[in-house]
Amino acid sequence: MNDLKNDIQPLGASTMADMVESRLREYLKRKSFVPGDALPKEQELADALGVSRNVVREALSRLRMLGMIDTRKKRGMVLTQPDILGSLERVLDPLILGKNTLKDIFELRLVLEMGLADLIYLRKTPEDITALETIVAQEVNKQQKPFRVEHEIAFHGKLYQMTGNDTYMRFQKMLLPVFEYVLDYEIQVNGQADVGKVTHHDLVEILKTGDSEDFRRGMKAHLKPHFDRLKA
Repeated sequence: MNDLKNDIQPLGASTMADMVESRLREYLKRKSFVPGDALPKEQELADALGVSRNVVREALSRLRMLGMIDTRKKRGMVLTQPDILGSLERVLDPLILGKNTLKDIFELRLVLEMGLADLIYLRKTPEDITALETIVAQEVNKQQKPFRVEHEIAFHGKLYQMTGNDTYMRFQKMLLPVFEYVLDYEIQVNGQADVGKVTHHDLVEILKTGDSEDFRRGMKAHLKPHFDRLKA
């Protein structure tokens, strides 16, 4: 108990829960807690911080909502590995986001796709190329939205998968509603979705015969209509 008081600087009785949360974060980092480590009990933390147990409980509930801690049977509270994208997944909905935010997120998607090249070339396999060729072969009418969205999702989703990066893949899935929203807007304004001069078929050919820089340039040309729109 005395060691805990030395590790966590006490707070005044009127301190708000966000200050307790901040102090707990500092404590966890300073003591090098790792996922699976048990935390002190609520009352011990309250005594060390000089605040009520209710304040500590509220601060801990915030950490729990962030996925940083969990309660385990016979062990009490333990540090967990947070799901860094979990909260974002719940709010990334075009229906509740403003136009400026949607534009920012779409720009982020463009930047992510430009950065896929090196990881793809590091990890691509012949089976990956065959899968992309199958997707391209199924692209019948690129001008009609139902077909184009389906094939865009399949093709670009496969590219993200080829990176072998789980966070990349999850983020791509999160951005799909935003992508479809922007595509709907393009059709409303122009009567059809804009298509770059470099097609999915061209990108596959680059993957087969070119290098990562060739692919990066090809992807830039593929996404050029979207980049051009950012200048407007």
